[in-house]
Amino acid sequence: MMTVIWSLCLIFGLSNSILVIAKDLCLPDQRDALLEFKNEFYVQEFDPHMNCEKATETWRNKTDCCSWNRVSCDPKTGKVVELDLMSSCLNGPLRSNSSLFRLQHLQSLELSSNNISGILPDSIGNLKYLRSLSFRSCYLFGKIPSSLGSLSYLTHLDLSYNDFTSEGPDSGGNLNRLTDFQLVLLNLSSLTWIDLGSNQLKGMLPSNMSSLPKLVSFDISENSFSGSIPSSLFMIPSLIVLDLRRNDFSGPLEIGNISSHSELGYLYMGENNFNGPIPGSISKLVGLRDLSLSFWNTGRGIVDFSIFLHLKSLCSLDLSYLNTRSMVDLSFFSHLMSLDELDLSGINLKISSTLSFPSATGTLILASCNIVEFPKFLENQTSLFYLDISANHIEGQVPQWLWSLPELQYVNISQVPEWLWRLPTLSFVNIAQNSFSGELPMLPNSIYSFIASDNQFSGEIPRTVCELVSLNTLVLSNNKFSGSIPRCFENFKTISILHLRNNSLSGVFPKEIISETLTSLDVGHNWLSGQLPKHLIKCTDLEFLNVEDNRINDKFPFWLRSLSNLQILVLRSNEFYGPIFSLEDSLSFPKLRIFDISENRFTGVLPSDYFAGWSAMSSVVDIFDTTPQVHILGVFQGYYHNSVVLTNKGLNMELVGSGFTIYKTIDVSGNRLEGDIPESIGILKELIVLNMSNNAFTGHIPPSLSNLSNLQSLDLSQNRLSGSIPPELGKLTFLEWMNFSYNRLEGPIPQATQIQSQNSSSFAENPGLCGAPFLNKCGGEEEEEEATKQEEDEDEEKEEKDQVFSWIAAAIGYVPGVFCGLTIAHILTS
Repeated sequence: MMTVIWSLCLIFGLSNSILVIAKDLCLPDQRDALLEFKNEFYVQEFDPHMNCEKATETWRNKTDCCSWNRVSCDPKTGKVVELDLMSSCLNGPLRSNSSLFRLQHLQSLELSSNNISGILPDSIGNLKYLRSLSFRSCYLFGKIPSSLGSLSYLTHLDLSYNDFTSEGPDSGGNLNRLTDFQLVLLNLSSLTWIDLGSNQLKGMLPSNMSSLPKLVSFDISENSFSGSIPSSLFMIPSLIVLDLRRNDFSGPLEIGNISSHSELGYLYMGENNFNGPIPGSISKLVGLRDLSLSFWNTGRGIVDFSIFLHLKSLCSLDLSYLNTRSMVDLSFFSHLMSLDELDLSGINLKISSTLSFPSATGTLILASCNIVEFPKFLENQTSLFYLDISANHIEGQVPQWLWSLPELQYVNISQVPEWLWRLPTLSFVNIAQNSFSGELPMLPNSIYSFIASDNQFSGEIPRTVCELVSLNTLVLSNNKFSGSIPRCFENFKTISILHLRNNSLSGVFPKEIISETLTSLDVGHNWLSGQLPKHLIKCTDLEFLNVEDNRINDKFPFWLRSLSNLQILVLRSNEFYGPIFSLEDSLSFPKLRIFDISENRFTGVLPSDYFAGWSAMSSVVDIFDTTPQVHILGVFQGYYHNSVVLTNKGLNMELVGSGFTIYKTIDVSGNRLEGDIPESIGILKELIVLNMSNNAFTGHIPPSLSNLSNLQSLDLSQNRLSGSIPPELGKLTFLEWMNFSYNRLEGPIPQATQIQSQNSSSFAENPGLCGAPFLNKCGGEEEEEEATKQEEDEDEEKEEKDQVFSWIAAAIGYVPGVFCGLTIAHILTS
């Protein structure tokens, strides 16, 4: 009995040991590589508008890496085969010697939606077993590495929403002239899914696209590809999605002899430069669900709209702005019973009063269609959600039945009838860029977003606006509103965007009107006075603050340093005064991208470390904390962008939307700042525009400016700077425009190409400067030129003497030669 018990105990113990071994599947080298990879990145949430999970923070040494979050291993070998770190708060570059490339059995690598910056290294080609690779929505740039072409097992490739570039040949088809990108494409014959959309790729598609026989989805939208579309692309039998939108493709489209059995279901060709007739063979694509051919240049020719009648499965059709003189009867499209979205903008439409249209249609865009009567068929569009009939010539009364359409939420029209404001479900209204005048209408309480910019509205902002307690967005910029900002704006508890820019608003800036949920405030170009409301300190999510061109009279708002999300700060052209540095209130703007305090009365000296805490403009820290562009409001298909006026390359320019991420700018011009330019300016390696002109800065130009490798515009004019222009500035290859005029500089102007190409006015009124592009030579240059000329004269004289001696030597050698020759001849004949 005891023997049996001992045997059972032994078996139980062994089984537990085996289970322990089985649990620890992870191989030490795989765990080490993953831990090193974890430490290569700074883990931090870099975008407050996007959620990310700090997945790698749960990875611990001496634990089974195969059980770690987002890691999968081969159950037999223990090798890591899948790494899914999508939206994992990773910040930093992917280095060429990254430990990631030691995980050579990886089959799936998902790193999208992280702040992985820099160039995609060639080492990615070492992961030869990869089947799926995604870097979507990272911050990668440069060329797509040719080593990707060696990943012969790759079926899924997503590099979309980055800044990859390429240079294409003048014409395709010749393999020797194909770019690395094209060669990569042709080598990946196992690809089924490729997305390169929203990059900066250019060139032409290879003519032999049939070398990708398994392709299911091909997306290269929003790039700069050009040339014609190879017909072989349409011959791929498995292709379902083809997205070529927003490129520079041109010429007539040759689809070829496409089969009616084609699997193609989603075809997006809009916003290119195609010309000629729309191919009738499109009618064979009977499986199409989405089709976009917008902005097709038919040369004012006739379009045969009947080719679309065969596409019975269509859910979305965009034929806007075809540049045709054809008039089409809207009833053509009433037979497409599955149609949910239809855009016929820019086409002359004929609409019958008896027209019956599919009631399932949710989005209908008929802008600029020469419609003269309100379409009666809309009465039966019970699913209509989005309606745009703007820029038409509609006359008469708006029918009462439109008030009760149950699903209608977005309306864009050229005239604002009273019925619009009584729609009970109306949430989003965009009537921007029209010519509406008079007072604002009374809005329904359901309004969430109201955009009425770029009109002619006038009078005071009505107090009834304050009753919109659910309001998130209010944009009234570029109108003719007058009076003061209503104090009842304090009723807004959820407002995020408040833009009152470029009106005639006056009075003291109200102190407590600002909701703590505010992310963007623009009251620039008005007549506001008083102080900047300190209540803004409670707006901890504030990203955009623009009060330019008002009459605000206040000291520098040091309290703004507590707004850690602030990216854009524009105080330009006001009456701010006093120092911008304080020992008690040191500035640290970790996310600031634009700092414009120009044209005020700021005074004082800046310490050498003044810019030390401005992380977003420093490439070292920017790797770890790059916030995407400042909030851009998109309301379905209506957009409103933040904008600021900046001085760049000596000219005022309006910066709109995505430009905020590019033009990292410091402008302190037109003040009374003095002392040395802070040496710490050199750590702001991401700076594009630096304007410190029209102050009283003294001392030398700091050599640390040569560290600003991305700088394009530099203005130090109208100061009291002395010494020489640092020759190190010649290293700044992107520096296109500079101005050193009206200082006390001296010595030779550096000989770098980008400096020499400047107009002489950029160096004017510096009596001590010399050399090109000035006519006056530097003293040393004149002596050097004289010495060089003397050397050349001596060399020429020596060369002439050498030639004379050569002829004399030849003559001397000739006589004995003849004599010897005759003597030898005599001996031989004897």
